[in-house]
Amino acid sequence: MAPPTGFLTPEQLRDAIDADAIDTVIVAFTDMQGRLVGKRVSARLFLDDVMEHGAECCNYLLSVDVEMNTVSGYAISSWERGYGDMAMIPDLSTLRAAPWLHKTVLVTADLQWLDGSPVEESPRRILQRQVERLAERGFVPYVGTELEFIVFEDTYREAWGKRYQGLTPATDYNVDYALLASTRMEPLLHDIRRSMDAAGMYCEGVKGECNFGQQEIAFRYTDALATCDNHSIYKNGAKEIADKHGKALTFMAKFDEREGNSCHIHFSLRSTDGEAVFADEEDPLGMSGLMRSFLAGQLAAMRELTLFSAPNINSYKRYAPGSFAPTAIAWGLDNRTCALRIVGHGQGLRFENRVPGGDVNQYLAVAAIIAAGLHGVDQGLALDEPFAGNAYEADVPQVPSTLHESAALFADSAVAREAFGDNVVEHYLNNARVELRAFESAVTDWERVRGFERL
Repeated sequence: MAPPTGFLTPEQLRDAIDADAIDTVIVAFTDMQGRLVGKRVSARLFLDDVMEHGAECCNYLLSVDVEMNTVSGYAISSWERGYGDMAMIPDLSTLRAAPWLHKTVLVTADLQWLDGSPVEESPRRILQRQVERLAERGFVPYVGTELEFIVFEDTYREAWGKRYQGLTPATDYNVDYALLASTRMEPLLHDIRRSMDAAGMYCEGVKGECNFGQQEIAFRYTDALATCDNHSIYKNGAKEIADKHGKALTFMAKFDEREGNSCHIHFSLRSTDGEAVFADEEDPLGMSGLMRSFLAGQLAAMRELTLFSAPNINSYKRYAPGSFAPTAIAWGLDNRTCALRIVGHGQGLRFENRVPGGDVNQYLAVAAIIAAGLHGVDQGLALDEPFAGNAYEADVPQVPSTLHESAALFADSAVAREAFGDNVVEHYLNNARVELRAFESAVTDWERVRGFERL
């Protein structure tokens, strides 16, 4: 039997195990930093035990920094609480092939405490709660994430050994939409695309971007939770496939002084029967009153919810005038200088949020979009006229320019506290404080170059 492709039922998994096509199941979830973490378990054990009861993992996985250091300040996990367990409960609707790994399938898990209650601080749970708020009103969110990355000829271990200095990008010049130089990367890019299709995704294609070695692989939109699940698996899988090709790729928001890696998020709503509730043929711009209020909510709450779109120190380096990353909190019709860009028509009418970078935790960013939209709807906010021209030069509110500013706005946000709850807000504020303390205590190469001899 050939290894399975796409999504699997438990019965199909059992058949694949019996045929010796599958012997490993990865049970995984996305942590605060947007990384896929979890366990590899025997496929037989998964069927016999884990599929029904879940698998335990240490609750510190939602309370560490990017280096996996234990840090203080989290209510759910600490030395005082003993760093106990939480359970990864497989969502069997997400059981899928991982064809870039040998005889392996992967399932996305929800996190529960050992008493069966959900871990509300989990990114997937935070999005689920916002999706539930929409469902109460008869709406279903549809999302597409456009994730950019930069490819290097160095392996990950070589890059680590160089401390990420002097790496060789996979192209030597701007390859935005270019085919010739991008073809050099096609063995890797083709492998990623085919592998993700075989994992149950709908890969639309790939295009070059502006930075050296920069590419974007796009996937068809689907419901918000499925898109965010796919995003985590694609991001992790692309790195694993690059490693097999002897290359490295990065999704960090701003690798160098050239263009950063974005993660534009396209968002629309439908009714439960599939009606495009953002569209109205009678409106001059084709937009329903619901869409106008939802969009007004984005503008009103964007500054205070930016922490969920830009979670790291490096995230804010991306926001530079003339860089195709937004600085102005404005909306426009097919205007890439605005934070919010309206595209499509009718069933395809949607807005594109251009604020998130490649380092975003997509569950949190989409949850913030829904929370802001519902704020606009509930408050009946009116939408100003679209911005025309160069929004980089506009006299409008600006995207926060530092993690300090963003965290302060998030802390004072009534929208965030009402939508997510105080416990979630404080949890992610602590994460921001941990990153700020780590950065502020670090001595950088920039400081050494400027100050070693000359100061």
